[in-house]
Amino acid sequence: MARLPRISGMKAVKAFSKDDWFMARQTGSHVIMVKTGYMVTLSVPKHRELDRGTLRKLIRLAGLSVDEFVELLRR
Repeated sequence: MARLPRISGMKAVKAFSKDDWFMARQTGSHVIMVKTGYMVTLSVPKHRELDRGTLRKLIRLAGLSVDEFVELLRR
């Protein structure tokens, strides 16, 4: 299992968008992302550096594994 990298909120948004999530709206400093066919929404904070626990929760909500997410970052 890959270790979670320290990334910004916008890098996380770009990685999730590669998995067909798209930005529905922005509320304050949070980007709200949705995916067709999913009941879940992702609320990604636009911080310089995301806490690893927050990132892990977003990855889990998106239905991805850490390895899959790291692969999305590399693409």
